[in-house]
Amino acid sequence: MRTGRPLLAAGTLAVVTLGAAYAFGPGSGDTPAASASKKDPTTSTLSGKAAAGSCTADARYPKRQLRGVWIATVKNIDWPSRTGLSVKRQQAEYVKLLDTAARRGLNAVFVQVRPASDALYKSSLEPWSQYLTGTAGKDPGWDPLPFLVEEAHKRNLEFHAWFNPYRAAYDAKVDKLPASHPARRNPGWTVKYGDRLYYNPGLPEVRDHVTTVIKDVVKRYDVDGVHFDDYFYPYPGGGGTFDDRAAFKKYGKGAKLADWRRANVNKLVAQVDEAVHATKNHVKFGISPFGIWRNKSNDPSGSATNGMSAYDSIYADAKAWIKSGTVDYVMPQLYWPRGFKAADYRALVPWWSNAVKGTGVDLYIGQALYRVGAKDDKAWTKPGELPAHLTLNRRYPQVDGDVYFSAKQLLTNPLGAMDRIVKEHYSRPALLPLIKERGGAAPAKPAGAKAAGSTVSWTPSAGARSYAVYQVPKNGRDCRDTDARNLVAVVSGTSFTAKSPGTYLITALDRLHHESKPAKVKVDPV
Repeated sequence: MRTGRPLLAAGTLAVVTLGAAYAFGPGSGDTPAASASKKDPTTSTLSGKAAAGSCTADARYPKRQLRGVWIATVKNIDWPSRTGLSVKRQQAEYVKLLDTAARRGLNAVFVQVRPASDALYKSSLEPWSQYLTGTAGKDPGWDPLPFLVEEAHKRNLEFHAWFNPYRAAYDAKVDKLPASHPARRNPGWTVKYGDRLYYNPGLPEVRDHVTTVIKDVVKRYDVDGVHFDDYFYPYPGGGGTFDDRAAFKKYGKGAKLADWRRANVNKLVAQVDEAVHATKNHVKFGISPFGIWRNKSNDPSGSATNGMSAYDSIYADAKAWIKSGTVDYVMPQLYWPRGFKAADYRALVPWWSNAVKGTGVDLYIGQALYRVGAKDDKAWTKPGELPAHLTLNRRYPQVDGDVYFSAKQLLTNPLGAMDRIVKEHYSRPALLPLIKERGGAAPAKPAGAKAAGSTVSWTPSAGARSYAVYQVPKNGRDCRDTDARNLVAVVSGTSFTAKSPGTYLITALDRLHHESKPAKVKVDPV
């Protein structure tokens, strides 16, 4: 995924390497299309339509839905656009991405802060990323992360810090790394594979280091989530053998190599999950696995696909994480169109929906915005393909949202696909899905709500990060507990400009989007 390695044409793609080619791209008021358990206890798991008082839920306007975008920093894919930019230019580029995301109705960003054992933030544990200045270890003159987080929050975008756990360096020549680099200080931690350097997942000290790096970020910065992508053990092809024989001999304890490798990944996932939540319980932790867990031909419980198996090839067992509850969400990268023989989107969405059903683990779908307009697959030349994915998702109540790879395509809007998605799926804002275990509580309802002309204002509520504004329709039916048909805005401030006269309801939201009771205000005709 998201590393910048060249895409292979889908038409000539060998089944065994299917993943490598597509990998880069890469309480009240819950939506009826939300799963229960980890969510707010008032949530009902329903499909189709659900009654709530006199209102019937409309699947076109989910009350709660994650809508996100990946912002890749590795190889300057999305941000910053190139190395060596001034601080002012870096900030302006980032703000442009966020403004576009907010205008498109998104409510979350997944920003890559650690591409390869480096840091896009001030760290005593790992060197500055080369993707800021062009030189690994060089101080860019500012700490970007507080700005990145704050600007996201200003626009009501949840900020997830995206880490790659095992990639140590894009250059296998250790002597080229900064002297302070952990791979130089601990050469026994690393394995050369192809032209890259990886940390050995089989070493407890590697797991401890990765966990320490992540815990440091969670402790020092106001992030909302910690995110891993699909890179665990390296993707097969071109690198020869991943030489972890010494670690396997020391720690394998009679297990089969493949089982031991999967166990290593599972241990890291569980360790990070515990560390993140022990540091700040409200911070979410999730993973975006490769879209195929296993094929039915490998395993009767696998999907009706015929591509690379993440379980067998990169030792990533997403079903184990779901079953053990060591992730708050999974975001499988379903980067294939409907009808694609080796990995049909129509086969994978129900498979993943079934995998999380009843577990309390949220399911978001990783969408291949970067593929729209690609000439190597006829399906992607159709502007309606990607919007159709979201329409299909409505059939599966476990699907709680979508995240797009990647941010630069938000700007280019290939084939107008994002315009269609906004029109057909994001015509109303959405609150974030609730995850019960992350705590939080609804703030007090906004006080002092009043209208002066078309401006509605109120006083801040303690514990509120933002506010939801609803316009009650002329029939007086308040359906805000059912869906988002009457939700007109989510704002970070304490005022709102009404576009038309009528009765408005304002609720306070904490950082996790627990929602208060409403304050009512009437806007008279001007």
